[in-house]
Amino acid sequence: MKKIIVVAGATGNLGERIVLALLKNGAEVRAIVRESADSTKVNELVKLGAKVSKVNMLDMAAVATEMSGADCVVSALSGLHEVIIDLQKVLLEAAVKAGVPRFIPSDYSLDFTKFADGENRNLDLRREFHRSLDAAPIKATSIFNGAFADMLTGQMPLILFKQKLVLYWGKADHRMVFTTMDDTAAYTALAAFDPSAPRYLSIAGDQCSAREIKAIVTEVSGKKFRLFRAGGLGLLSFIIKIARILAPGPNELYPAWQGMQYMRNMTDERSRLDNPANQRYPDMQWTTVRDVLNAHQKNS
Repeated sequence: MKKIIVVAGATGNLGERIVLALLKNGAEVRAIVRESADSTKVNELVKLGAKVSKVNMLDMAAVATEMSGADCVVSALSGLHEVIIDLQKVLLEAAVKAGVPRFIPSDYSLDFTKFADGENRNLDLRREFHRSLDAAPIKATSIFNGAFADMLTGQMPLILFKQKLVLYWGKADHRMVFTTMDDTAAYTALAAFDPSAPRYLSIAGDQCSAREIKAIVTEVSGKKFRLFRAGGLGLLSFIIKIARILAPGPNELYPAWQGMQYMRNMTDERSRLDNPANQRYPDMQWTTVRDVLNAHQKNS
């Protein structure tokens, strides 16, 4: 009998990848989307094989109806307080009402349980939602994947390709956790099938320091890259404070200072991952930083 998995946030980048991974594993996927969802994205989900329902996402009873008989709810929602807390609370209450046994929240980040409130706004919101989640009569599993490795070749200001620099803060040998979106989605799909999955699963497609990344990108590109230490973590924390004053962006999901906050967390010793749960699903094939940079080199 097919597992029935409900996915919220399926029209997003990660959400669609999770839907595809679930379908590949033989799940019946029910994607619940906002009534205003982009019809093109909805049609793409239908073509993949998902059953898509447009619902008022704030109507708990309506959402619960779509969850009837499901084995797990997977959230891949992205946003600020009204989404990560308010909307996910509706999903949570609906899942409990529908008798769904398991819930995977939209975490997909480094392990923020090791950090304190106030260190990262977006992670604070997820931590706040956890208080509701852990009090609910449902089994939860959070996926912690570090940073998306896909961002190394674009959004993340770590490898500066034009300048041939690898920028870092703090220690050049601190190893950071990177996992591609596809690997995160594939692992999440397997966790959704796994009724014995624990509360937290921390994974790492790869772990690399700035020094190791410099060596990899130099070898892959055939060009000599250098390390550039921008400063210590204290200086980065100070710059973040100034950036929040000068460009607060309270309604922006990723203002510049938010990216800096995440970099600050990644380079903190508390983000170390000594025992990743990669082998829980031994058939997983992991994408390394070298793989990501090789693909970037071929396509550039």
